[in-house]
Amino acid sequence: MIHHPFRSRKLPLATLALSSLLPLSLLATTQAQAQEECERGALDAIYCDENGDMVADRPTDESEWADPDTLIFAYTPVEDPAIYSDIWQPFIEHLEEVTGRDVRFFAVQSNSAQVEAMRSGRLHIAGFSTGPTPFAVNLAGAVPFALMGSDDGRFGYTLQLYTHVDSGIDELEDLKGKRVAHTSPTSNSGNQAPRALFPEMGIVPGEDYEVVYSGSHDQSMLGVVAQDYDAAPVASEVVERMAARGLYDPDDVKILYESDSFPTTSYNYAHNLHPDLVDRIEEAFFSFDFAGTELGEEFEGVEKFIPINYQEHWKVIRTIQSANGVEYTPDNLE
Repeated sequence: MIHHPFRSRKLPLATLALSSLLPLSLLATTQAQAQEECERGALDAIYCDENGDMVADRPTDESEWADPDTLIFAYTPVEDPAIYSDIWQPFIEHLEEVTGRDVRFFAVQSNSAQVEAMRSGRLHIAGFSTGPTPFAVNLAGAVPFALMGSDDGRFGYTLQLYTHVDSGIDELEDLKGKRVAHTSPTSNSGNQAPRALFPEMGIVPGEDYEVVYSGSHDQSMLGVVAQDYDAAPVASEVVERMAARGLYDPDDVKILYESDSFPTTSYNYAHNLHPDLVDRIEEAFFSFDFAGTELGEEFEGVEKFIPINYQEHWKVIRTIQSANGVEYTPDNLE
């Protein structure tokens, strides 16, 4: 393992428990001491954005740079965190080798818990789902820098609207009066995109059909298979992985609609990390070889992490959220 001289104090184990965090709304109050007046755009008052790239600047005071011995990494909330802990292990080991730090994988139970973990300084590197990424950027100082993609630079997923093959629903018009599972309020493909896109096709979620929040793409899909829901908008990448693991039979469902591509899960570092540490984190991501690993098997078609720019690559997501009147506040996230 590589050792580097610029480490700071090691975090006490007790401080690493993500489940012990304050509610995000309370945390926003307790951390409300604003920076000196600065340009910040939509960012929370404790961050600055002097260069206008829409993400939080690193603190100008070097004493505020975080340089922990133990890095905490979290992936997006999923139905079975234990499986993903094992799947991410080859990458965790690679990250440890390149950074010279211990790395711990923590499973989070909700988008708000993940955002508040980074805001409070207990989470250093994280994969945020597409829709919650702007919340993480604006509320937690997350800096998106990578996505999973192919060797030729392609990346993305689609919104797919599923129903059971025996539902009697053959087109969007048939959803009127039905019970449709959306995942969560902040989800892009599971809620925000349908609310922005479906009205153009004559169906208004929440008016023409009842919206029921399932909590996750997995739960939405399984609910359609069990016919607990009449239909569900979900992320293509999630249902493809579910099918590959045999969690449902693709013959039991059919697609009513599919959108153009959206960016996938963003990978972020906390804005206040030491720049030398950030360099090594980025090196670890961009040098990781997916081939022959469990991670590569889980994310079929993914060959590497590719660099991204939040301002550019999340423009379509911010546009969808703006069309829905979304404001990046703790209450809206929760």
